[in-house]
Amino acid sequence: MLRQVAEGVLIHESEFCQSNAVVVQGRAGVLLIDPGVHGDEMACLANDLSDSGQTVVAGFSTHPHWDHLLWHAGLGAAPRYGTARCAATARDRLSGGLDSRRLGIPEQVPLDLLGLISGLPAETAQIPWDGPLVRIVEHQAHAPGHAALLIEERGVLVAGDMLSDVLIPMLDLNDTADPIEDYLAALRLLEGVAGDVDVLVPGHGSIGGSNQVRARINQDRAYMHALRDAHVPSDPRVGPSDMPGWDWVAGVHARQLQLLGLRSERDGTPG
Repeated sequence: MLRQVAEGVLIHESEFCQSNAVVVQGRAGVLLIDPGVHGDEMACLANDLSDSGQTVVAGFSTHPHWDHLLWHAGLGAAPRYGTARCAATARDRLSGGLDSRRLGIPEQVPLDLLGLISGLPAETAQIPWDGPLVRIVEHQAHAPGHAALLIEERGVLVAGDMLSDVLIPMLDLNDTADPIEDYLAALRLLEGVAGDVDVLVPGHGSIGGSNQVRARINQDRAYMHALRDAHVPSDPRVGPSDMPGWDWVAGVHARQLQLLGLRSERDGTPG
């Protein structure tokens, strides 16, 4: 079921990790950002759009993780974009095939159109489409070529896998020399546009109002500082979860702490 969060901006929430697909209405059709996870959900989204007389004219993946690279035949054959680095990373990672079992991909996820995105030229400032200006805020936190999107006319920030109320910051520990500084730099970029945001849409989690943007930035920054200093974070997302099915987030934190410690030992830097 599509739900409007701002004028001309709607979301479709998946049962998988509270994932948010975003629909932005334009003059000739809609822009679809991170379109969904389960096949029946994407088919439902396609039907909802068709029933309302709307065609998908462009797609965008915020980053090169499998759950943000999906598509469904019912959504049509519109051009699908990502940043240049996002598209190159997706292409490299998918060139040898995908081990869906190792990645924990549910059986009801359609993979035949996975990752068929075109990289926009480096330094592209906005998504090319006939609709409201959607500014690309690219950074290197969480995944190579990760992009938050600012729909300026609507006051909406589509944050990708950032600024979630259910997920802690998850670092890219494979493709960067200083994952913590990369993440802190990304938070500074998002802070720079926070004053223009009335609605925050994370890739996973609850939609936030304008009062939530800086609060979530500050929460994520505090988590990063605690992780950097190997302190126990006072973060409710890491503790025992009141939400069934989210206990694994504490395991992600423990794993990040372990891997950062190993990095420090290897590089001879303070841990």
